[in-house]
Amino acid sequence: MDARTVTPPKRAIEGDRSPNNRVEPPLEEEFLVPLEGNDDFDDDNKALRYDPEMVSARYRKRPFRVWGRFLEIVWPFLLFFLNLWWDRRTGNVAKHEARRAIRLREILTDLGPAYIKIGQALSTRPDLVPPLYLDELGKLQDQLPPFPNKVAYRFIEEELGAPPDKIYAELSERPVAAASLGQVYKGKLKSGETVAVKVQRPDLLERVALDIYLLRTLAQIAQKSIKRLRSDLVAIMDEFASRIFEEMDYSHEARNAERFASLYGHIKGIYVPCIYEEYTRRRVLTMEWITGTKLTNLEAIREQNIDARHIIEVGVQCSLRQLLEHGFFHADPHPGNLLAMPDGRLAYLDFGMMSEVKKYQRYGLIEAVVHLVNRDFEGLAQDYVKLEFLTPDTDLRPIVPALSSVFNNALGASVAELNFKSITDQLSALMYEYPFRVPAYYALIIRSLVTLEGIAINVDPNFKVLSKAYPYVAKRLLTDSSPELRSSLRELLFKEGQFRWNRLENLLKNAKDSDDYDLANALNQALDFLFSERGEFIRDRLVDEVVKNVDLLSQDAVQNTNAALREWLNLSRNGSRPTRSVKMSQSESEDLERVKRIWEILQDTPGFDPMQLVRLVPGLLAKPETQQMGQEIVGNLAQRAAARLIRSVFLADEPKRNAPVRYSNKRALPPARSA
Repeated sequence: MDARTVTPPKRAIEGDRSPNNRVEPPLEEEFLVPLEGNDDFDDDNKALRYDPEMVSARYRKRPFRVWGRFLEIVWPFLLFFLNLWWDRRTGNVAKHEARRAIRLREILTDLGPAYIKIGQALSTRPDLVPPLYLDELGKLQDQLPPFPNKVAYRFIEEELGAPPDKIYAELSERPVAAASLGQVYKGKLKSGETVAVKVQRPDLLERVALDIYLLRTLAQIAQKSIKRLRSDLVAIMDEFASRIFEEMDYSHEARNAERFASLYGHIKGIYVPCIYEEYTRRRVLTMEWITGTKLTNLEAIREQNIDARHIIEVGVQCSLRQLLEHGFFHADPHPGNLLAMPDGRLAYLDFGMMSEVKKYQRYGLIEAVVHLVNRDFEGLAQDYVKLEFLTPDTDLRPIVPALSSVFNNALGASVAELNFKSITDQLSALMYEYPFRVPAYYALIIRSLVTLEGIAINVDPNFKVLSKAYPYVAKRLLTDSSPELRSSLRELLFKEGQFRWNRLENLLKNAKDSDDYDLANALNQALDFLFSERGEFIRDRLVDEVVKNVDLLSQDAVQNTNAALREWLNLSRNGSRPTRSVKMSQSESEDLERVKRIWEILQDTPGFDPMQLVRLVPGLLAKPETQQMGQEIVGNLAQRAAARLIRSVFLADEPKRNAPVRYSNKRALPPARSA
């Protein structure tokens, strides 16, 4: 199905959905705004939006309620950490660990959605959280206490205009899952489709708004009090709050799911469930039922002969598309929202918390990965300016060596040893010493990536997300025609006027491992860029490289032929066979070997067709730029040959230090016998 949002035939439902027949929570009405581009003020055309001023105005008038909630939060955590401290003092940490893990889960559950989400994030980090705590926190994903069916059924009737039995042919007696914002029932439409029906928790908006007010107030106090804190905590808090408010609007989630499916539903190995718009409103969502297994349940996945590592790799590739290609990304990829389907596909669920990365930020992230992998720390410092971690007037001179020192340690021997957690940890160490700040948009990106990496580590402790990301980045560099990435490619391949064949080899080797890498398209785009006005710099350098390598190869061939003729004519001194006369430098020899390996990589790349190259030749030869390059190559080769001839004729008897042409015997042969 192309469209993942399904609208069944018009149903017969008793009653209407006029505002007079509905009971809306007072607070909800305060935050409802008309949908963008819609002048209709009907409830169906409104969306829930976060307004920090409105939240502040509401709770500034309710100081007793605010302080009461503050004590509700602080007191259980204070007792919890006192118990941990006492366990350490008395040596009972292991004995009481299971009990403490259960208590932490209960505290987060009682405190509500904002704190449950913190627990969900921690439940994906086996490298940070002990196993017993992981097991308990994992229950926060979909095993929370449910609220009464009576309340859920009332919400369904209020939102959809009729009791559940008038809308659904079947509905499970109990919720099959209960999460931070709502609970899910398994049902069946009267048209026969099996569905999941998600119903929102009561008084949800009130609890979330109050917690956000408290956290935002604490962020304001911290920002004013802690001088070394440069990040805009308030902006980061507002970004999270905006996403949570959107997540509480199931109509918004339905629109997100439709957009997500249109962008990523075609990716091999990815599945996005259908949303039934006719049965979806702000507090009720009806979607296709997905049969699958959580990625943390490795035993069940193996029993179904599903390759969990492959599914994780598919998820990483999809996340890269989300962050770096289209910019619309799933900001809450915890294990409850990612299921391994029996056919081996990865199903995404819960599209409430989504976010976007702007175009310039996407290009900046790609450039940062390239500069990091290639240890170009000057370029990386500039990337931090583009990505708004540093202000444009920041003096980068002391920052570059600091980045070099920190990230060289994190990188280790290769990119395969690097993970996102190490990047964020190392960056955190720099923030106190240099004027870095965390932009609001970046906090959600890191949350998404670190959560995904935590799931991957659970599947394979040695899994490194960045090592799987670089093939995609390499593919983008080779195929994206944007000026930003073309500039990055040029910077990567050329240094101080010299072409770096090793970088091209590395890019091609990584790009061919990307599933959707189209070599023919990459070649066409490369040629278009090469013969454009912006490609003049590369054409000039390409001429130099061709001249140098053809000259070396021709000398090598001539001297080998010359040596063979001497041996055949028995002209060698003392019966010994002369060695090759051309002595290439180590770097020249390495470049030639890389050119050969690059050709082998191209031959091994899916979609490689030598005949396609042959078909391109007539068109390339007709281009004036090609003819000019040919003239320059022939002219430069002729100049080198003439210079070599002059040296051999007139300077044969002069000592030649570091000369490129040498003979194997100590005594120079007569000029006439040299090639």
